[in-house]
Amino acid sequence: MDGFISVGFGNYIHLSRVNAITHADSAPIKRMIQMAKDQLHAVDATQGRKTKAVIMMSDGSMVLSALLPETIIRRANHVYGVSTESDVLTDMSKEEETV
Repeated sequence: MDGFISVGFGNYIHLSRVNAITHADSAPIKRMIQMAKDQLHAVDATQGRKTKAVIMMSDGSMVLSALLPETIIRRANHVYGVSTESDVLTDMSKEEETV
């Protein structure tokens, strides 16, 4: 049940390729962004706005978004049919119990 979600301004990513979604404001993430830009592994989907989220893709590339990570997560949860953040936390705790 994978699908594409909008990361802002007409740009989309495929959920099956996402490894992580982080805030872009920490120093280590900023260094990673600069390294990815230098190596041409960064896709800038901000349309010139401030980068608020960094999406780590399974192929090692990064997608930079002007949307907050929470907004992207909410959109991804909608694709998977998860309605609220508490549902996500409940699902995560169930997975931890089975491990």
